[in-house]
Amino acid sequence: MTMDLAGITVFVTVAEARSFRAASERLGVTRSAVSQAIRRLEERMGVALIQRTTRSVHLSEAGERLYQAVRPALDDLGTAMEAVSEMRHQPTGMLRITVSSIAERFLSGSLLAGFLVDYPDIHLDITVSDEEFDIVAEGFDAGVRLGEVIEQDMIAVSVSDEQRQMVVGSPDYVARHGVPARPRDLSAHHCIGWRPSPRVAPYRWEFTENGHDFDVAVNPRVTTNDMRVMIRLACAGAGLTFGMEETFRPYIDRAELVPLLEEFCPPFPGFYLYYPTRRNVPLKLRVLIDYLRQKRRKA
Repeated sequence: MTMDLAGITVFVTVAEARSFRAASERLGVTRSAVSQAIRRLEERMGVALIQRTTRSVHLSEAGERLYQAVRPALDDLGTAMEAVSEMRHQPTGMLRITVSSIAERFLSGSLLAGFLVDYPDIHLDITVSDEEFDIVAEGFDAGVRLGEVIEQDMIAVSVSDEQRQMVVGSPDYVARHGVPARPRDLSAHHCIGWRPSPRVAPYRWEFTENGHDFDVAVNPRVTTNDMRVMIRLACAGAGLTFGMEETFRPYIDRAELVPLLEEFCPPFPGFYLYYPTRRNVPLKLRVLIDYLRQKRRKA
């Protein structure tokens, strides 16, 4: 049986996307082309690989076995081809990165704009997300997260100074409701909370006292996954909110927000660019790592 490498590539994309439409978008082809490629592969192999209904796509038992067998081989093939292409010593291609929404400095614009100037043949695909997932399975080259949530089998490179989380509120809110003296006093205040998605419980506000770390499960009147909504509501006097100091700093400097409970909010290690261990790190990722390290040394 001759190998249908193109068909296998389409099959793996559909298997991971669980959608013919999403697979066609990733591959840059029509949905019809994806369907035809899968049909030809199934005819050639003589078994059904994908079970599709109007609402979902699932792998058959044969499809699951094929996916588990060919996925590592495709990774090795991609790495080998990328290594050969890099013999030109010119970083090129699409660099896919997922970044936490609170990585303020990384997302500020100037850092990545400078990188694009230095490397005009590299294109960036940046997904801002606070959900935790396997970057390898989702097809990302790297991610940017706080160090505490990065898996231990990843390589991590620091891309920020120490960070600090804090409670903030508007001067008007503080004048009306008073200043909480200790974290436990937050239960008597209106709070604006955060969670990455509807499937996850609201984030517990974290503090430290006498070297002991603890968290407080506030009962937020408002919960959202958008930091801009949290800031706008806090500035408007709707309640207290909690997040990164560097996110709040412009509003604090303009006296739109005031920091609270600072003695319970010590600094901690900040954000890291992380990526999987590889024998051959793609050149496009290597130059980004070197660029970020250079910027850190100059900061």
